[in-house]
Amino acid sequence: MAKMSIRSRAAALTKPSYWALEPEPSTFAPSNAWSNKDMDPVPEHLRTWKTWNYIAYWISDATNAAVWELASSMLAIGLSWRQALPAIAVGHIIIAIVMVLNGTIGARLHIPFPVLNRSSFGFWLSYFSVISRVVLSMFWFGIQTYTGSECVYQMLKAIWPSIARLPNHLPANANITTSGMMCYFLYWLIQFPFMFVSPQKIRWLFLTKAIIVPPTWLAMLIWAFVKVPSSSPGGLIAEHTTLSGSSLSWAWLSALNSALGIYATLGVNIPDFTRYAKNERAQYIQLIIIPVVFTLCSFVGIAVTSAGITLYGQTLWDPLKLIDQWDNRAAAFFAAFAFVLTTLGTNVSANSLCAGNDMTALCPRWINIRRGQVICAILGGWALCPWEILASATGFLSFMNGYTVFLGPISGIMVTDYWLIHYGNVDVPSMYRPHGRYRYTGGVNWRALVALIVSVPPTMPGLINSINTSIPVGNATHLFDIAYIFGFTVASVVFYTLSKIFPAHETMLSEVILVDPDCVGKEGSIAGSSGENEEAKREMEKGYGADVTVGMAKV
Repeated sequence: MAKMSIRSRAAALTKPSYWALEPEPSTFAPSNAWSNKDMDPVPEHLRTWKTWNYIAYWISDATNAAVWELASSMLAIGLSWRQALPAIAVGHIIIAIVMVLNGTIGARLHIPFPVLNRSSFGFWLSYFSVISRVVLSMFWFGIQTYTGSECVYQMLKAIWPSIARLPNHLPANANITTSGMMCYFLYWLIQFPFMFVSPQKIRWLFLTKAIIVPPTWLAMLIWAFVKVPSSSPGGLIAEHTTLSGSSLSWAWLSALNSALGIYATLGVNIPDFTRYAKNERAQYIQLIIIPVVFTLCSFVGIAVTSAGITLYGQTLWDPLKLIDQWDNRAAAFFAAFAFVLTTLGTNVSANSLCAGNDMTALCPRWINIRRGQVICAILGGWALCPWEILASATGFLSFMNGYTVFLGPISGIMVTDYWLIHYGNVDVPSMYRPHGRYRYTGGVNWRALVALIVSVPPTMPGLINSINTSIPVGNATHLFDIAYIFGFTVASVVFYTLSKIFPAHETMLSEVILVDPDCVGKEGSIAGSSGENEEAKREMEKGYGADVTVGMAKV
């Protein structure tokens, strides 16, 4: 009987019906081919993120190797810390404003980015940004996993120094050693269980990381100033820029664009996280915490890298390569452990969860957030072979970094559409329907398409030059140096102008629609209890005025 049971279970696994997700009673979509539980608006009892959760989230994300390397690398283009820090601060003030503008939408409507995006771009054009996010997330998941494997290597080296002499049984063209592959596999195994943690509970990982990692960074900063006093020759205060005139101006603007670009992706899909907010006020703290914590963490990266130049005669932008120089094995172990934790939190928040949300929108009948994260971990972690990318595809990585030329315009269109065109009066149920009011023309909002066409191509020559510097593009590289600000501004202006001259009348509402009238009173519906609707009504009145009604608006 046991054998028959095992066989029958194995047979069931091969049937598509076994993997199909059951639609929730609350779904607004015409069938489960268009939505599932993870795509539907978050019900009240699952809105668990409070202000301190967002504080922990951003402290967690700011203390990662990418932020350290970004800040440190600004010294390489000739800026001093005096120029680099203001660029970082201004960049993160701008991106914080974008985060809150888009994040407030998620906190009010409780829907994910892939669904929200349909109201701006049209049901089918929205898939352009969704598919782009999936591809980017999987590639960066693999690359961050490789960074995590370097952290594991430093931990093992501190415990077992002979790992540095471990024989390599892989060919040279494998672009990874035996010890490297072992550490990669170990780190992948460490982070894999987190693919099964729900977005409501993953906030505890960010809290843990926010408690453990900052003291490690502070210790490294103290170490740097003790070893190399700031006023000594080669110290931080003694450093000055090597640039002047227009070269200094463009280098500063390029640094500003880099500061914007590092979280430009999350600026687009921040609703994936703010949809879980207890209320929309909970995520307002991002306006303060983002610029403050990123500027402070960037200062640590700059200061410690500067000290490393004096101590080791090398510019060690990668903190793990700096740790590799230490003789104190205990310090190396705990510092590497902190970077294991910080890389894990960043990989989950910025890559796997985002990919899970986006894959859910691409195939809602079969994929939910958890399954999407597992797919991302397998494809991004192994199928894409990140060690090959890092070893031989510098141009491809430049393209991946340069993809922000699309993210600025996408953010600009989303912000303009919600706040300036529709004044927050959107129809949430229609966002789930391929033939709803946000179908526009054949599923494409041509106004958004034109805005993309106008704003993206001018920055492409600079992107091409960054991939292959042998291709001359003249002063066109300067537009690429300000790609995010240029794209955001131009796309916003073009989209606003077209939307006002040629308004999409079918999408213009006098009030917001949060629930489907057909679902009101239905057990398990989004409408829920009258108390929930009253709370939603009070929340919306704060944002739109007391004359706003929630739910059964007539249009």
